[in-house]
Amino acid sequence: MTSAPAPRELIALGCRILAFRGLAADILGHISLRRDDGALYLRCRGPHERGLLLTEPSDVHPVPLDGEPAPPDGYRVPNELPIHREILRARPDVAAVVHVHPPHVVAADLAGLPLRPIVGAYDIPAMRMALAGIPVYPRAVLVTRADLGQEVAEALADRPVAILRGHGIVATGDSVQQAVVRALSVESLAMMTLRSATGPALPPPLPPEDIAELPDLGGGFNDTLVWNSHVAALEHAGLGL
Repeated sequence: MTSAPAPRELIALGCRILAFRGLAADILGHISLRRDDGALYLRCRGPHERGLLLTEPSDVHPVPLDGEPAPPDGYRVPNELPIHREILRARPDVAAVVHVHPPHVVAADLAGLPLRPIVGAYDIPAMRMALAGIPVYPRAVLVTRADLGQEVAEALADRPVAILRGHGIVATGDSVQQAVVRALSVESLAMMTLRSATGPALPPPLPPEDIAELPDLGGGFNDTLVWNSHVAALEHAGLGL
């Protein structure tokens, strides 16, 4: 029986998947995972930084939820550590936080195109997030201070994902897998939103009768199987761990 990946491996795989799918360019983006002791694992930048696509488990280090981080020599925490700290502090239900810069999400928001529930069976998780409403943090700033991180957490509120205007997104989950898959779904919806906005009118939201027909496929399908398919794609491309 294959053992479950260790936390550092999960975060490294998540970073590789996000970069491989175009949500994280170059060195921009990071994933955190809450530890049982109240600290968090976080993707850090190292002395041989090669970008998210080539993240290694050795790039992931424990960081305290409070106080000065002290990663190993040659490593430094992301400037936007407050995103992770303040969301995890405000949301005890959240175990993992993704911050990336998905280009289609940013473009759709800047174009004034909200991510509405216009798709159904094409991407049911994206439809459900849009149906509940995807909040927007309206400041296009680098979130380098606790007060800014608190603003992001307040904008996110109890939702799984929030857009950071002119910047990117935060996606949360009860696992790295769930947070990564949610980020991928939001980017997929944004891509469809942009493509469908080229006509004379925006497509209407799904009618209630169609929404009622769509099942809740559960985390085993939405998170586990989708995650496994992306890990397999990495391995096929020669980018697996």
